[in-house]
Amino acid sequence: MATADVTVMGAGVFGLSVAYACARRGAVVRVIDPHGVAAGASGGLVGALAPHVPENWNDKKAFQFESLIMAEAFWADVAALTGHDVGYARSGRLQPLADARAVDLARTRAESAVTLWQGKALWQVVPTADAPWMPRSPTGMVVHDTLSALIHPRRATRALASAVVALGGEVLREGRAEGKVVWATGWHGMQVIGGNGVKGQAALLRFDAAEQPQLFADALHIIPHGDGTVAIGSTSERDFDDPTETDSALDDVLARAFAAFPVLAGAPVLERWAGVRPRSKSRAPVLGAHPTREGEYIANGGFKIGFGMAPKAGEVMAALMLDGDDQIPDGFRA
Repeated sequence: MATADVTVMGAGVFGLSVAYACARRGAVVRVIDPHGVAAGASGGLVGALAPHVPENWNDKKAFQFESLIMAEAFWADVAALTGHDVGYARSGRLQPLADARAVDLARTRAESAVTLWQGKALWQVVPTADAPWMPRSPTGMVVHDTLSALIHPRRATRALASAVVALGGEVLREGRAEGKVVWATGWHGMQVIGGNGVKGQAALLRFDAAEQPQLFADALHIIPHGDGTVAIGSTSERDFDDPTETDSALDDVLARAFAAFPVLAGAPVLERWAGVRPRSKSRAPVLGAHPTREGEYIANGGFKIGFGMAPKAGEVMAALMLDGDDQIPDGFRA
């Protein structure tokens, strides 16, 4: 390959989204990750592309909204370029409402969504249907939003790597950094700049609920993938000894999921997974100039919302590095 214009250190969804956006602009791209593609948090099971609530609007929520709107075309292009099924579906989300106060708050947010979501998605309060795929709700009401989507994280990240290669780039386990260098090295990279890692554990069940909306109940994401599986996650562990070991914390997640959603009880567990997600001090992604590597860049910290943020993050990083066009929100700077 010719000398690289851009080298991305890290083959998770953030790093590969930057590489993909740069390659689409004609840059010669090299991605280096000694652990391989999707070896970290991007190789997980859950894949919830869920928005923040439509209130107290700020740069982070606006950025995420724009990225979620971009996501359908973004992942369709990746799938078309590579022939890989990334598991993307904008199938919406259901959330139970515990009491009358929660119903009133949800209806207030529905009014805010009319303006903040620009008519591109809905946040609605609706009665629970007499159907098996519905969370228990003490009030008989749920929030149904049409902005939430889901994706198969591992397959999508690998497809993104294939897309970079299809556009003339290379994805390596070792190599030389050339051109403009971007660090997207997950939780280890966040520790260097004062952030940390938060461990999450998730499980994959054999249960066919394809094309149903995702559920959010008791702080759990229940994600019905299109391949006849349901992912359930996750924990949030600040203190841990083994970043990839599952334990009784995941057993508790499953017990809570079965209690909130009894139709899943008895479904066979196909896989148990654990990994560490990168979290910045502000919880927002960190994009732009690297704070400790002069002349280099960083794209990291997509804590829990990395897949939802990745399409927009890649675009703004490519615009900054290749065109000098700085569109990064101030709150995202290191």
